[in-house]
Parts: sequence; structure tokens; C-alpha cells
Amino acid sequence: MSIAPELTLLPQADPAQALRFRDRQYSAELIAAVLLHHDFFSWMGEKGAVSAAQICAQFGWQERPVDVLLTLCRASGFVRRAENGADELAPAGREFLCRGSPWFLGPYYEPLRGSALVTNHLAVLQSGKPAGWQAKANAKDWHESMLDPEFARSFTDLMHCRGLAFGQYLARAMGPLLGGRRHWLDVAGGSGVYTATMLAAHESLRGTVLEQAPVAALVAGQMQRFGLDGRASVLEGDMFAMPWPDCDLLLFSNVLHDWDWPQMRQLLKLATQALCPKTGLMIIHDAFVNDAKDGPLPVAEYSSLLMNITQGKCYSAAEYASCLADLGWESGPWQGTVADRGFMLAWPKGSQGPGPALG
Repeated sequence: MSIAPELTLLPQADPAQALRFRDRQYSAELIAAVLLHHDFFSWMGEKGAVSAAQICAQFGWQERPVDVLLTLCRASGFVRRAENGADELAPAGREFLCRGSPWFLGPYYEPLRGSALVTNHLAVLQSGKPAGWQAKANAKDWHESMLDPEFARSFTDLMHCRGLAFGQYLARAMGPLLGGRRHWLDVAGGSGVYTATMLAAHESLRGTVLEQAPVAALVAGQMQRFGLDGRASVLEGDMFAMPWPDCDLLLFSNVLHDWDWPQMRQLLKLATQALCPKTGLMIIHDAFVNDAKDGPLPVAEYSSLLMNITQGKCYSAAEYASCLADLGWESGPWQGTVADRGFMLAWPKGSQGPGPALG
């Protein structure tokens, strides 16, 4: 069977703006939640420079959502870093988001006060736990919802449609970096679209997609439809509770951002154990906030969505690099691909690393 043509057909235009409209869906409500219900910006204006820990203590908020909130506020120009490393109001925050200012825009946000997304953000700030999917009444959070076959199918389709472009840009960028590696593991690979685009672009690769039920069954069907069932296999199970197969290439695509620090670090550790200690190469493909955590704005907005529906957020390359260094791995810089996404690579310290063919 020949490889499906859509795996190698790139769009002529950049999908960034079409995705940004969707990715920013939760960001206005996060600003509205802290503005209307806690008068957060007025408090910051009175206090001057404050730390994330002080914010958590004052409002009873949790570290993860506060980190996302501050990144969004910095990227939006409402907050800036003070000389001591804490955060202080920038002119835009002081003039437009503080009560008492002649230009206070709080009334403009009032229609959002009782919205479901604002209510959910308030709960996430307090608990640190994800809210119901899409703020629907009595909805489970995303992690629980993915165990339901109907939801899993619809969400997998949702991720698959953007993955066709994302995966091809990643596959092209990885071409000169593969170094003769052949055994690919796609962890929590969704529909398998990233494995499919990578294998379509690089004939020497053989791949395994690790996924839990019920998504794993969908992947097998996709690989057959794509004409790749002879080169790609599916391994079903809980990635936190099972051994991973040995490999020399391992992909986390839009996976680590679903998890908080402890789970994210656990996944990185499991990856280093599965990868070959001499030739292993890890690929983290995602939307990254910058190391200063003050942008880019589209990613900070997307992180607000992730904060609400998952246990995670968008991380920076520096945050990943710190975790990897603790595990004895080196890592490279973030490299952009398309639509506010990109990747970074990691490899065992002193090993081959990315680049020319392996000897």
C-alpha cells in the first residue's frame, strides 16, 4: 500500500492565525477572573514589586496557575520584572486595570464576571487542579475524559487536524539531525500523526506509538489507512505504569505540557531510561514560552487554556533543560517550526548527540 498523500502535502499558508483564535480562547477570562473577583492589579499597584509566593499567600492561589497568570500578564504588557526579580505593574496595568485610575477598564470586563470560564479559572487558581472540559456543567477534566471512547475519538480528531502540518514541518527540520537513527518511539502519540509524517519523510525509520486505551485502537486504524502499518506498531498501556521499549529516537509532541512538574519530570526520566545511552535523541515538540517568561503572547495565551483543562502549562526550554541536566542529559536550544510551535533536542551527556551519521 502506498503512503497517503496528505502526509507529505504541506499547506501553502501559515496556519498560525487560525490556530491563535482558538488557542487564546481562555486568556481574556483569566484576566477577567483576577480583575473582577480579586482586584488583583489594584493590589499589585499598592504593594509594588511582589513575588509569586507572595501572590499565592495573599489570595490562596496555587503555584502553577499563578505562573501562567504572570507569564500572560508580562507578555501582555500589564506586568514587568522589577530589578529584584519580582513582578511589578507596568504602565498599561496601572492605567487600565487598577481601580481609581481615570482609564480603568474594569466595567468593560463586567459582562464576563459570571461566565463559566471565569468561574472555572477561579477554581483552578484556588485548587491548582484542572476544571471541567470546555467549562461544561458536570464535565470531567481532560485527563478523565480521555478514557471515554466518544470523547477520545473527538479529541484525537481535534489534535490530528493540526498535526498534519505540524508533523511535516517537524519531520523536515529533523532530517539533518537524525544521524542514522532508526528506532522511533512516539510517547502518548495521539492519532499517530507525528509518527506517520516522520515515517513518510524518512524511509529508514520504524516507529512505535505508545498510547492508552481507547486511543490505541484508533492509532492502529490510522496507520493502516496511511499505508504505514508495516512500519509502525502500536503499544497500548499507561505510560506512567509500564516499561517503554528501547529506542534511539523518542518524541514528546504536545505531551509534557499536559502535566505539572512532578509528572513532567517523571516522563523525562522514563524517556532517558528508554533511549540508548550512546545514540539516544529526545525530541520535545510543543509551544514554548521563552526563558524570561514574558512571551511570546500567543503561547502565553495558549498556556491559559492548558492551565484550565489539564494539569500542566507551557514550559520554557530552560525549564526542560534544568530537568534534563539533573538526569545527566544535555539539551539544545529551542528551534521554531510553524504556528508558534517548535522543538528542542536532548541527548545523554558525552554521547553522539544530533547531527551527522552515526559511526
